[in-house]
Amino acid sequence: MNITTRSSVRLVNLVFYAHHGVMKEEHTVGAKYEVDAELVFDFNEAAAQDDIRKTIDYGIVYQKIKAVLTQKRYYLIEAVACDIVHELLAEFPILEGASIKVRKRNPPLNGICDYAEACFSAARS
Repeated sequence: MNITTRSSVRLVNLVFYAHHGVMKEEHTVGAKYEVDAELVFDFNEAAAQDDIRKTIDYGIVYQKIKAVLTQKRYYLIEAVACDIVHELLAEFPILEGASIKVRKRNPPLNGICDYAEACFSAARS
């Protein structure tokens, strides 16, 4: 019997304060950003052996996401999401793919809106 598996690790609602946006005030005042990350990779061996060396270190993932969000100023959360995915794929050869959601709370759009969210996914071919 052939069994196909798909495994992933999700980090949900990582919160950062950063200075992104189209308007000048957004770069000065800053805002709260939330990130969800889905990391797609085969963790069967890590699970079978209960061995952290066979998986991805969540702490390093967090630091990579934080660095992208806080060390550069962007106009678009779309660019933030894209850069995070590419950074993670470059850092972790074990990753088959990654999906990132970046949320900006209370975006300035002259109306009521909980958040704006940009989603970006990429996979190795």
